[in-house]
Amino acid sequence: MALANWRDEYSVNILEIDNQHKKLFAYINEIHDAMKTNRAKEELGTIISKLAAYTVDHFKTEEKYFERYHYPDTANHKYEHQVFVDKVHGFQEDFKKGKLLLSLEIINFLRDWLINHIKGTDKKYSAFLNEKGIR
Repeated sequence: MALANWRDEYSVNILEIDNQHKKLFAYINEIHDAMKTNRAKEELGTIISKLAAYTVDHFKTEEKYFERYHYPDTANHKYEHQVFVDKVHGFQEDFKKGKLLLSLEIINFLRDWLINHIKGTDKKYSAFLNEKGIR
């Protein structure tokens, strides 16, 4: 059973970004499944690395639009992205060093942050970018 399911209410009405958000949900579910089935640490590490890299790519996509269309809340949004990237990289490094066991608490943090970020912060740019013709 999936830990994080995509819902239409999460849509920002921009296909490219919605598809990226769906992929982030899939990575969180993949990490959750791997943890539940006690897959090897190496496999979990690989999945976490994929999530971290994809998150950075996704944030670059959003920020590209912010810069191109002069989104007024760019600085705050980019700050939220950087805090999250730093947190995920911290999890990743601690996991690699054996200092951190992947727990449901961490996976729930990832899921909750993603949902809250989409429903709160991302929804703020939706209408702005839609008005610029981005769909």
